[in-house]
Amino acid sequence: MAANYSICLGTAGWGVWHSPDAGNSWTRHRAPFPLNSCIQALVAHPKEAQTVYAGGDTGLFVSDDGGAHWQRLAAEGALPTIWSLAIDPVDPDILFAGTRPAGIWRSRDGGRQWQKLAVDVAEKCSIGTPFVTSLVVDPDDHRLVWAGVEIDGVFRSGDGGETWQHLDGGLFDPDIHAVALAATRPKRLFASTAREMFVSEDLGDSWRALGIREKWPLPYARGMAVKPDDPAVLYAGCGETTTGETGHVLRSRDFGESWEVLALPAKANATLWGLATHPAAPDRILAFSLFGEVYVSEDAGPSWRKIAREFGEIRAALWLPN
Repeated sequence: MAANYSICLGTAGWGVWHSPDAGNSWTRHRAPFPLNSCIQALVAHPKEAQTVYAGGDTGLFVSDDGGAHWQRLAAEGALPTIWSLAIDPVDPDILFAGTRPAGIWRSRDGGRQWQKLAVDVAEKCSIGTPFVTSLVVDPDDHRLVWAGVEIDGVFRSGDGGETWQHLDGGLFDPDIHAVALAATRPKRLFASTAREMFVSEDLGDSWRALGIREKWPLPYARGMAVKPDDPAVLYAGCGETTTGETGHVLRSRDFGESWEVLALPAKANATLWGLATHPAAPDRILAFSLFGEVYVSEDAGPSWRKIAREFGEIRAALWLPN
């Protein structure tokens, strides 16, 4: 088994866990994360191979060595609780943060100073306070930015965050869990919700439901990931409910029209919450359950290994080549 990559996990109450050797050994980082810190977003720098950002309820942090050491960026309290992060692939000094209460913030200096952007997002919803679960910047046109909100649908900016439009044509479920972009022609934008998955082929102007209740073994849709070297291949995690007692990793090889369940080495202990890929090794897929299990496939999905250690509640994950 190759061990030439690192894994970072963002957890609820335990900050960041880091493995420098593909999950064989682990360190829980206490400093500079405050006690009981909840990390809900991890994102890798698009041009600096070992730089990682982490965000959560105690602010924004950065590592310049793949997760081995961390430092605080923005002052504690400079942002509300961070739920999602994205980096401009053309100008990586520009970062976007999605927060709870629902807001979209932008930094132009690598995360040190932040400006709240003008977005007409809901202040209340059926779960109480909405929050921004997902942010995506188009790698081909970095002026295009999408934000998914639980619960207020999908928003799009065509000017790098200056103005925003609410996209609701056919998106009949506003409970957005994740948004992913596939570099097809035309591009496909995917959005998962608590009950459905949607696809748009016109950058979000109109949406079509994929009908996952008839195609998936469990109806609750959560994380998604597009295979870095094949935009037709989409991975998704599902479960019974938010905190269901089991879950599955699914794969589509036709843009989400049909799906197969990928066999894990053991029954997952909860909803499969998220997935992580990296262009350095497109066949390596990392998947994690809400309640602490981590699985890795090295062959794009047919076979998986389970990381021996479990981690409580995981909210975010990524892997990086060493």
